[in-house]
Amino acid sequence: MILAGDPLFLGGVDGGVVIVVLVKTLVAFAVLMVSVLFMVWFERKVVSDMQSRIGPNRAGPWGLLQTLADGIKLFFKEDLLPDRADRRIFKLAPYLSLVPAFLAFAVVPVGGVVTVAGRTTRLQLADPPMGILLLLAVSSVAVYGVMLAGWSSGSKYPLLGSVRASAQMVSYEAALGLSVATVVLMTGSLLTSEIVADQSGGSVLDWNFFRLGFLPFVIFAIAATAELNRPPFDLVEAEQELVGGFNTEYSSLRFALFFLAEFMGTVTWSAVIVTLFLGGPAGPAPDGGFLGAVVPVGWFVAKVLVFLFTYVWLRATLPRFRYDQLMDLGWKKLIPLSLFWLLVVAAITVDRTYVFFGLAAGAVLALAMIRALRLGRERLAPGVPVMAEES
Repeated sequence: MILAGDPLFLGGVDGGVVIVVLVKTLVAFAVLMVSVLFMVWFERKVVSDMQSRIGPNRAGPWGLLQTLADGIKLFFKEDLLPDRADRRIFKLAPYLSLVPAFLAFAVVPVGGVVTVAGRTTRLQLADPPMGILLLLAVSSVAVYGVMLAGWSSGSKYPLLGSVRASAQMVSYEAALGLSVATVVLMTGSLLTSEIVADQSGGSVLDWNFFRLGFLPFVIFAIAATAELNRPPFDLVEAEQELVGGFNTEYSSLRFALFFLAEFMGTVTWSAVIVTLFLGGPAGPAPDGGFLGAVVPVGWFVAKVLVFLFTYVWLRATLPRFRYDQLMDLGWKKLIPLSLFWLLVVAAITVDRTYVFFGLAAGAVLALAMIRALRLGRERLAPGVPVMAEES
């Protein structure tokens, strides 16, 4: 699967190709792990600055080694196993949360084509023919770790957290998939490398953010935040309501794996947003040579850092959604809007003369969906007034 769809490796698999793939895998994993360590430090430092606190400042310069110190501390703590837990699933769940985050990052192109030791390769771990479908599948599988962790703990509060996680994933997966479909329609390919190449026209206006309008980008960003259980969508582990949520019964290394999976997912999905809507590593760069290979990576990192800061900013400023608000946003707003815009983009792609029909069909479908959802809610609870929005 790693070599599938990569035209640079269609000449047959030999020992050198296997070594290149293994080296790329190790480098990608190491870079992702280091980025997670610094992301944890970055979030704690930025939030502390926004709250007029100092933040980590003991371990290493500016507290840079604080995350490493916390990881070592967790590694040597006692590993608890509840009596009523399903032992095998309880131990497996943290890995089901961690592995999908790395698999999603594997199909993200972080740079162009480079030549190392006489072999030409792309700065991308894998480029399967259906890379976008792999991203959607991985985003769906990631919730199994949270769901099984809460269920297998044998405790009520983790179970409530896992039920919330499954409902939240179902509510936002459709909007996320429809917004990705607009990118696929515009590009005409499921390959992530071709999606980036299609946005590398030399101008910022070639990015999908501008070609598709800002709506698919906003919908995808909101849905990805909900999929990651990041604030203000962190109802899965709401401390004020669920003690600690799905990971209440976890400790030591397994708790660290959940912590690692959350921040690895944040880095990965920031990279996915950059790939789909902001051109990935596309940007002004010299042709060929060492700088021609390094500068695109710098553009990619700079774009990802913008989204990482945005995630931290949201955590420090926004209050948590109420659960009915969470469901209403997903079902009554994001899904109809994403479906409406998908039909508009489809009409533009086929023929610009059909734009009016796309707008009309999308509006009718969106309104019909909203009306159906409201009727369903009234039938489920006849005579019960809808909860008023908070002032």
